[in-house]
Amino acid sequence: MDLEAQIQLLIDNAPHDGITPQLVAAIAPVLKAIARKLSHPQYYILQNLESNWVLTTLSNRANPKLEKRVIYAFPTLQDVTLTSSAGLDPQITAKAIPVTHILFQLTALEPVDSIVFFETPGLTTNAVEVQRAELQNLIQQKLQHKRPSKRVPPNIA
Repeated sequence: MDLEAQIQLLIDNAPHDGITPQLVAAIAPVLKAIARKLSHPQYYILQNLESNWVLTTLSNRANPKLEKRVIYAFPTLQDVTLTSSAGLDPQITAKAIPVTHILFQLTALEPVDSIVFFETPGLTTNAVEVQRAELQNLIQQKLQHKRPSKRVPPNIA
């Protein structure tokens, strides 16, 4: 599914509250710009039985007290087993999700610092990290150009 179709699906599935579809359309250029820097139209995200995305906490080697919480996005289903024991855990599944939908969800994932997109099937060395704070800043800038007084609601996704 191409990026335009992904965005249209986000708009079509947004709550019909008179605000959310217009907000999705307004931030679509930001989502598409980031998605174009990534290699795949969809990625596999690990989920638990409640369909919550699996969070991984990473510690800094030099300073173990420095932590960040990430979600891994894999280019193929086979790649899921490269960095996790998900294939061995019946409580965890991998679901293919369009890249723009992953980015849109990231805006509202409070405990998450970033999503790590693995770009090359079979390798974990080539990854792109998209930080939630950076994505939110880009969205705020986009919305300020459209409507200076509007802020993105924290529960947009």
